[in-house]
Amino acid sequence: MDPTQQQHFIKALFVFENTMNRELVRSLHVYGLNDGKEKQVEREFLFKERGSYVEMQATPILKLRGFQVSELFQGRAIGLWLCIFAFGAQSSLAFVDIPPKLLISRNPKLKSIPKLANDLQMIFQLSCGTENQELLQSTLKEMCEMSRSHCYRSRTPQVFHQDLNCVPYSVSTCEYSGSQQIEQCGPGTMDKKKKRATSEDVAKIDLEDLVKYFDLPILEASTRLNVGLTVLKKKCREFGIPRWPHRKIKSLDGLIHELQEVDHQQPGGEAVGTAVAKRRQMLEEEKETIGRRPFVEIQSETKKFRQDIFKRRHKAKALKIQTSQSPSSQQL
Repeated sequence: MDPTQQQHFIKALFVFENTMNRELVRSLHVYGLNDGKEKQVEREFLFKERGSYVEMQATPILKLRGFQVSELFQGRAIGLWLCIFAFGAQSSLAFVDIPPKLLISRNPKLKSIPKLANDLQMIFQLSCGTENQELLQSTLKEMCEMSRSHCYRSRTPQVFHQDLNCVPYSVSTCEYSGSQQIEQCGPGTMDKKKKRATSEDVAKIDLEDLVKYFDLPILEASTRLNVGLTVLKKKCREFGIPRWPHRKIKSLDGLIHELQEVDHQQPGGEAVGTAVAKRRQMLEEEKETIGRRPFVEIQSETKKFRQDIFKRRHKAKALKIQTSQSPSSQQL
């Protein structure tokens, strides 16, 4: 019996996107039933660019592969499927991050697939309620602390720092000194506090804006984009980027540079030159692919080539140390 035909509540929801065809979306719904049992339902949808979304017949891939709900998380890749949204029983409702693609307010086409839209709307309402509750609790706590400090100040007698044997300072002098202190403190504090991008500017950040800074470390990229590190990581999850690709691009750049040095230092025949040029072209194409699709891992052939270079460097270094420690070199 389909859990949608009886009273139930959503306990967990995981949404996956196909890395080869982004119009294909799969979801795993975990419902809690009245009798205390759970029901897992896998669904598959076609997110058409033109026209309404369509639900298709889904094969239970996760169930067939034996994956447990506890093993799933946002950014987890299972074959061609990448998890772009994860909400489970252990997730904190206050930190639920729903991508814009799965928000009805930003993507009205979700209304054409109510089974997914209703569960997403329920999670969104729960998260909003939790955030409002936490905000109310923090506000009440601040008000209590302010009232306590006010009561403490009212009970404490005032202490005059003015010497009663001297002529009191004029009001203008006090005002001048106060304004002078404000002028002295003002510029320094303003320089230290740098304005971050507003929520509207953060929402406008697109994948093309992130691609420009893939060759930089993520901390430097967040500074260039004028956003915090946490905000940048959330934007990466929205676009299905599980890890910032700076290290992969840097590794490929190092391999390309290594091939250039080999080509210049050890000129060989036409066969060697052709092999080096072919390898270099493959690395540059792989680098461009990672720039367009940053969730793609480095190819196994490239990893083997990188390992060969590391071994070659280690052998050359060991041979150099052995030569320097030989008796003939010591006699010279």
